[in-house]
Amino acid sequence: MGTSAFILMKQEKYTPEKLLSDTIVAAFHADARLYFDNYKKYKNEQFLYTTLNVTDKPLVNDNNQQFIFYVDGLDNYEITYENNEVIFGLDPSLSLYQVGGIEEIYGAQELIFRFIYEYLKLNPDDYFWVADYDWVYSWEDMQKLKSLPYDPDWCYKNPKN
Repeated sequence: MGTSAFILMKQEKYTPEKLLSDTIVAAFHADARLYFDNYKKYKNEQFLYTTLNVTDKPLVNDNNQQFIFYVDGLDNYEITYENNEVIFGLDPSLSLYQVGGIEEIYGAQELIFRFIYEYLKLNPDDYFWVADYDWVYSWEDMQKLKSLPYDPDWCYKNPKN
């Protein structure tokens, strides 16, 4: 399995419906295609997640950037973010959920950049976190990165450097 990424947001703010609607709007503004078949995963009658496929070009094309985006249910025990490590740019006292999981970022960095920029524009208090690294991207970080020439390795670099 490759490098995963998540949106981190305050627990009291999270609803799957809002994440789903903001995902649709972010994909629209990022000029991405969105495939959603409304498949819902349940365990013991509790909603765990649904998935969307965000892609740059039609799925039949070669060389298209794409990623699977998870919209987690409130009953999914994996959404609680454990503040057990120091994450640069993140207040450790916050009670957060890690939602909107992306399974693999490699190969879709430019599409993810456009998508996360638009998502954080809608939700400037949320963060984007690449799980293998000890920093987050805020709305301000994404604005700064957007003003620079695009760097394909943006998500592997600390935005504060």
